[in-house]
Amino acid sequence: MSAHHPTAVLRAISTVLPDIVIEQDRVRDIFSGQEGLSRLGQRLVATAFDSSGIDTRHTVITDFGDNNPDARGVAPAYIDEATGALHAPGTKARNDHYIAAAGPMFVEAARRAIHAADGIEAADVTHVITVSCTGFFAPGPEYLIARNLGLDPAVQRYHLGFMGCYAALPALRMAAQFCAADPEAVVLVVSVELCTLHLHASDDPDLIVANSLFGDAGVAGIVSRRPLGAGERGLRLDRSETAVTPVGEGDMAWTIGDEGFDMVLSTAVPQIIGEHIAAALRPLVSSVPELASALAEDGLGRAVARWAVHPGGRSIVDKVEESLGLEPQQVAPSRDVLRAIGNVSSATVMVVMQRNLEAYAEPGDRLIALAFGPGLTVESTLMTVVTG
Repeated sequence: MSAHHPTAVLRAISTVLPDIVIEQDRVRDIFSGQEGLSRLGQRLVATAFDSSGIDTRHTVITDFGDNNPDARGVAPAYIDEATGALHAPGTKARNDHYIAAAGPMFVEAARRAIHAADGIEAADVTHVITVSCTGFFAPGPEYLIARNLGLDPAVQRYHLGFMGCYAALPALRMAAQFCAADPEAVVLVVSVELCTLHLHASDDPDLIVANSLFGDAGVAGIVSRRPLGAGERGLRLDRSETAVTPVGEGDMAWTIGDEGFDMVLSTAVPQIIGEHIAAALRPLVSSVPELASALAEDGLGRAVARWAVHPGGRSIVDKVEESLGLEPQQVAPSRDVLRAIGNVSSATVMVVMQRNLEAYAEPGDRLIALAFGPGLTVESTLMTVVTG
């Protein structure tokens, strides 16, 4: 067996998607057809949905499926079958739906990641880190994973909750720190977000934008310093940083309302990210002379081949591409993911990493992951594509 990696590697990234697929045009028509929506609201819905860069999303809401099952279980009604009117279930009803739907997705994503990691068994897992901002329950998802997959009862369990879209990158940083402390550590990182549970009709521009973007998904990966299997690809976690932009604290927020969680996502967010992304990346690349020089000379896109930009929306990807001088192919994985599943909050950036590994990256490529959330917080991670 070859020696352990000196630095932790993210491997076996695995995605779980709900079975129900919704076409963006159909959801647009549902929201624009709501009684009481103003003319301005109707125009905003059409603009937001049509310019989103999204073709399809996945949801756990059976009402959006072609065949609405008779047995709803704990799920509340979101759409009136006769009139097409959107209902407004209370936060408790939505959270109960989250508990019923998210739990199995956490377990399944974790199971797939363990199965995909060459030489890793459930008994090897030493730490579980779960991530979610779209619901709450305790004992939590990290407990369900440990119980249902038969992990060691002493496995260390952590949950990062309600941090928003950037939270997967702090989870990976935490996992790398565990591996730095213990070369034998095997850390399971799992994110599940059921964003569509919080959709509701509104004239509010921020909520209209949120309604046009968010979908449901789960993703998991293994972080360890153990050797990769023959031909197995992974992402070596070289370093990570957190930055907060000097403006924008009120432009992105996530609060709990009486009818689900309320997203504030102002139209100023892409511009703020575009103006401050270079400064936010400076701490990440400062210890790598050639990357620091490239950033100073507006050439970071030439020095770093691959990018996993969190597609918070099409305009966010546009601004990052423009501000950093990236080539279209470098943000293609982000656009691929946005087009197919929308913005799935904290799970998105790991899905974009998976897309990079499967379709774009080559061994030895550097990759920078970027994710954005309330604050405005910019999380960044520098990685290298490695293979067994």
